[in-house]
Amino acid sequence: MLISYFLVFLLAAIPLFELIAVIPLAIIGGLSPVPVAILGFLGNLVTVLLLVLFVDKIKGWMRARKLKGTPVKAVEGIEPLENGENATVQESKKQKRAKSIFDKYGLPGLTILGPLLVGSHISAFMGMSFGSSRKLVTGWMITSLVIWTVVSTILASSGVSFFVPGVEENGFLVRIFK
Repeated sequence: MLISYFLVFLLAAIPLFELIAVIPLAIIGGLSPVPVAILGFLGNLVTVLLLVLFVDKIKGWMRARKLKGTPVKAVEGIEPLENGENATVQESKKQKRAKSIFDKYGLPGLTILGPLLVGSHISAFMGMSFGSSRKLVTGWMITSLVIWTVVSTILASSGVSFFVPGVEENGFLVRIFK
């Protein structure tokens, strides 16, 4: 049973998954809401804080990975590479959406709405990329993660107890790890 709680922590820490999805899934699976909320929050928080701490190295790695071997002429919208060549930088849909949220609502809006719309890791990364300080991004991301943890835990546990009574004794995660 301990393994299932460890999986909650691990899945919440993976950028592909979000605590907004992991927490309800674990509660529907029959795990207790309070430990799930705490572990989901901590798992997501650890990787978001690591991202904020190492954002410069991550941006350099991403740029090198994206731009590897694509030399083009120096024109507007093209960034120079370290080796003197130039290459285009393509923004993803999530990055464009994050930029739109940031332009409209600022850092608080990006960090509060971001986990639902683009993901918490992208929100933190983009907040740092748009020039916000580490301290502000960290504070707003912690606030956002607390809000989304509480909201998803309350909604999931209320819905599960209403629609599936007795799930804690007979949830699919409980049955798998018995």
